[in-house]
Amino acid sequence: MAGLAEQAIQRSVEAYRVRDLSICDLVSRSELAINRMEREIDQSALDLLAMEQPMAVDLRFILSIIKINADLERVGDAAKNISERVRHMEKMAAVDLPVDVPRMAALVEDMVRKSLQAFIEADAELARAVLNMDEAVDEMNRNAYKALTKVMEEQSHLAPQALNALMISRALERVGDHATNIAEDIIFWVQGSDIRHPKSVAKLLAAQAKAAVSEEQSVTDDTAKAASTGAASAQE
Repeated sequence: MAGLAEQAIQRSVEAYRVRDLSICDLVSRSELAINRMEREIDQSALDLLAMEQPMAVDLRFILSIIKINADLERVGDAAKNISERVRHMEKMAAVDLPVDVPRMAALVEDMVRKSLQAFIEADAELARAVLNMDEAVDEMNRNAYKALTKVMEEQSHLAPQALNALMISRALERVGDHATNIAEDIIFWVQGSDIRHPKSVAKLLAAQAKAAVSEEQSVTDDTAKAASTGAASAQE
């Protein structure tokens, strides 16, 4: 299933590069196969949970498989979305757009490939390396958004091509997110560590620490005020 998902992304980007609709047809057929395999894998995982009642690392493995299965299916969906955009663009005049889709795709494909290698080898460190690649993909997507929206604003006749390229960039960014999710699930399986949403968790912890300091300061102020009032009453 992982091999099919990786191949679907490669084919969809190749279809974009050469504007070949026959490759889009291959992507559509792959997506159907990926969907079928998703159902089969989910059922196998549920059967194991019900019959074997696994614990510890075995339980984490099966739970991770269920989540990785869903992310791979969405990678297939993203590949199909890219191929559908290519079908729209095939009818339009070829123009140079300020976005390097093949370069972005190469980085995303590398993320997917390494996340799958990390899964096969149960390598948490390789999975962490995938997490470090995600910011570069996000940055490329942000730059594509800025450049392509500028094209749409300043060259309205190119808006349809620019919009399709923008949606392709967004789909590739989502594939990078799915590779990141897979890497996080591998780390959970191998090490038992839940490292999802690190920025949100850090922000929450900082807010909690700030609230605790504020509450402590408030208690200190109230105590000081009470002591000052008591001292004044004693003097009277």
